[in-house]
This record gives sequence, C-alpha cells and structure tokens, in this order.
Amino acid sequence: MIKRITGLAVLALAAAGSFVAQPAQAAEAATKCHMTFSTTGWAAIYKKADGRGHVRCDNGQSADVIIHVRGGGLTAGKFSIEGGKGEFTNVKGISEIYGSYASGGANAGVVKSAESAAMTKGEVSLAVTGTGRGFNLGVDLSNFEIEKLK
Repeated sequence: MIKRITGLAVLALAAAGSFVAQPAQAAEAATKCHMTFSTTGWAAIYKKADGRGHVRCDNGQSADVIIHVRGGGLTAGKFSIEGGKGEFTNVKGISEIYGSYASGGANAGVVKSAESAAMTKGEVSLAVTGTGRGFNLGVDLSNFEIEKLK
C-alpha cells in the first residue's frame, strides 16, 4: 500500500512539474547608439556626399562606418560636415544600424554650414546634426546609407 501511495505521489509530482510555467526569455533590451562623423559633398538639385564615422553603443559595442548620402530636392552648394553627431534609437545591437535610411533635411550656410536630418529604417530612428564649411542652401529628400568599414 505504501509503495502504491509513493508511486502515485511521484506520478502526481511529475504531472504537476510538466504544468509549471517556464520562465519567459527576457526580451533583449534596447540600447542607444551614438555616432560621430564627417562628410564632404555637393548638391545641384542632386545631392551627393560621402564620409566616415564612428558608432558606439551604450551596451559597449562600437564600429567604424562609411557613410553615403544620395538624393535630391531644392538644394545647391558644396559643403563639408565635420564633427557631425547622430543618435540611433530603438536598436537592440550595433548590427541594426547598418543599411539605408530615408532622410528629409534642411541645410543652410555660407562659409559656415549647418545640416540637420531625421531619418528612419524600419523601427530604427537616426537624428543627425552637424556644422562645417562651404556654401549650401536647400531642402532635400535623401538616402543616407551606413555600412561597416571593412
């Protein structure tokens, strides 16, 4: 009789164990990533700029990057942005920063140049600002591409 009760108790515990909720895997926490960059370019309705930058994330990841900007609009000039800054939001890791962002921006300057843009790539957002040299004036829609420096 005792063996039978012990056997039933073991069976009941095993059955109860199969219904115990498994802990959910913690969702990967979002981090912020910050970029410093420099670009040079020109615009005459079509806008073209290239540059390099460095990205560091609050989670310790970092990478050197290449930047390409291509687009157009009501814009004209020749410019360089030095010491530009960008902030990425809604990223889980540095691998999410790479790719093409849709950008709309305004720029203006003679000798001292200033540029700002807000852009998105899926759920990832990037806001950039910078000052530099040159002459430029306009509003444009561009493709802002970030790729890993090889």
